[in-house]
Amino acid sequence: MSNDKPIFDKSIAEWQDERSRLNEIVLDGANLELKRFFSLDSQTYRAGALDAPTKELLGLVASLVLRCDDCILYHTIRCHEEGIAADQFKEACSVGLIVGGSIVIPHLRRAMARWEELEGSTILGTSPRREGAGSGLPGVPSRLGTTGTGSAAPSIPGA
Repeated sequence: MSNDKPIFDKSIAEWQDERSRLNEIVLDGANLELKRFFSLDSQTYRAGALDAPTKELLGLVASLVLRCDDCILYHTIRCHEEGIAADQFKEACSVGLIVGGSIVIPHLRRAMARWEELEGSTILGTSPRREGAGSGLPGVPSRLGTTGTGSAAPSIPGA
């Protein structure tokens, strides 16, 4: 396995294998502080006052805002494992985008693509877009200026 591929060029299985291998390297030589941090990280995402799926969604949002591709992929996988529905995943991604701003968009794209990979189908529930079609997302304009619904773009208050 080549370790020099960007994360988004690796399969999920390749990424998980590499993550496990690297975690072993870290933990094999870890001092007490490193072991405590890794343990705290695991414990934090366990169910408590908040259930585990909610905590994974929070981890996803924070990871999007911080633009950490490894973290985004990890929490995307964990959200899927915890049974998060596609609409919940998309809504959490929307929060990450609002908080993080447009710089989050490339990371959002990759998160959505990975979710599709995990689901084995398209997250948007649409067929592949035809040339000139809308973006496929309601209210999001395509390059031609129409929205995914075929209607005019929504008005923006104060614009």
